[in-house]
Amino acid sequence: MALTGIENLQPSQTKGVLFQNNYITDFDFTKQFLPDVYEKEAEIYGNRSISSFLRMVSAEMPSTSDEIRWVEQGRLHTRYDNVGVSGNDFTVTLPSGQAKAAVRAGQTIMAQGLDTNNAAVGDVIKGVVTSVHATNNTFTAVCYSAANWGTVASADHATLVVYGSEFAKGSAGMAGSLDADYSSYTNKPIILKDNYQINGSDTAQIGWIEVTSENGASGYLWYLKSEHETRLRFEDYLEMSMVEAVKSAGGSGATGAGYSGSEGFFAALEARGNVYDGLTADLSASGNPLTGFDTILKQLDKNGAIEENMIYSNRALSLAIDDSLAAKNSYGTGGTSYGVFNNSEDMALNLGFSGFRRGSYDFYKTDWKYLNDFATRGGFADIEGAIIPAGTSTVYDQDLGKNIKRPFLHVRYRSSETDDRKMKTWITGSVGGAYTSDVDEMRVNFLSERCLITQGANNFVLLK
Repeated sequence: MALTGIENLQPSQTKGVLFQNNYITDFDFTKQFLPDVYEKEAEIYGNRSISSFLRMVSAEMPSTSDEIRWVEQGRLHTRYDNVGVSGNDFTVTLPSGQAKAAVRAGQTIMAQGLDTNNAAVGDVIKGVVTSVHATNNTFTAVCYSAANWGTVASADHATLVVYGSEFAKGSAGMAGSLDADYSSYTNKPIILKDNYQINGSDTAQIGWIEVTSENGASGYLWYLKSEHETRLRFEDYLEMSMVEAVKSAGGSGATGAGYSGSEGFFAALEARGNVYDGLTADLSASGNPLTGFDTILKQLDKNGAIEENMIYSNRALSLAIDDSLAAKNSYGTGGTSYGVFNNSEDMALNLGFSGFRRGSYDFYKTDWKYLNDFATRGGFADIEGAIIPAGTSTVYDQDLGKNIKRPFLHVRYRSSETDDRKMKTWITGSVGGAYTSDVDEMRVNFLSERCLITQGANNFVLLK
């Protein structure tokens, strides 16, 4: 039977006390009284762990299934682009997954012509739909202001929106009704594993070293320091996998080998969110450095228009934002404004954010260590950061048994009444108190099964 329940390594305050969770490795102290030996480990990289992002912006929820499915609401009003117009006849090109156009006889529409570059041609023209054809999503509409649709019909294509209806006196009511529009998505959890092992002979080499761990504990460790770092590395893998995971494409080598993958944070934003290229370069350009940022605001207006947002950025983008704000605002040190924190610099900095307001949006900016760490994503140059809404969605909490407010990001881990796979740790072998095999070693095993659910990706912006 495997020994379970070994949690984080805890150093002891004295050298002479041995516990099963204060061991250390990788040090040969058989001659420790001959040379001058530094007891304390030199910390040259600071806090090496990069996990914390999902802890701040997501909720963790159990799941009992191999697949997680959720539904997101559609827009209340539908705008149609790439509409073909011939005389008074309109042909609607439907968005992917939509089976029928939401246009009915008697409804009033407004339309505008577009050229091949989607630039506006002429003014917005309004009219009323007289009949809807049974096939090809076509309908006929007459213009209010002229005998025909003029620039709308002569342009390469058109865009239109239904804005109301008009019926003659004594006429019948509206024919047909509209069903609620929605989108359905799925994701699957992946199983992550790791282990640390040491043979029985090496455990007998007692040597002490003083450490300060990433979780803030300090004191002395015996030989299992490598187990401690394996655990820290695995915890980072848990977050990195939720950020970086991708689904296996049909016909790919991974699919053929039986790996399905999962949709991580970056993949969800690439597929369903907003992507902006070159914000750092835009902010560093001459003229109005906030032009690119204002383009993002206009895109947010088209979606949920959530007022409060968090910017997680790499170093280059963080400095570019600071420089742009300093050029626009002379208040405070370096031009930084703390308006969203009642102009209290101490309040903003204590929270680890610097805040500013642009248009009707409040932004809280902080560095994303994962994008700066050279040993992780900081070693690449394709992601500058992400804009994450501070809004919430209503979900059913299985633990509480009721609907509660959750952030848009959910980490779903496999769990049931008999087994919790959020973060499992157990020991096998014949050393260190485990007696599960005749192998002269101690093996510390780690396992988790989880995936990330990104709801409302249309409110996020991936900065590349």
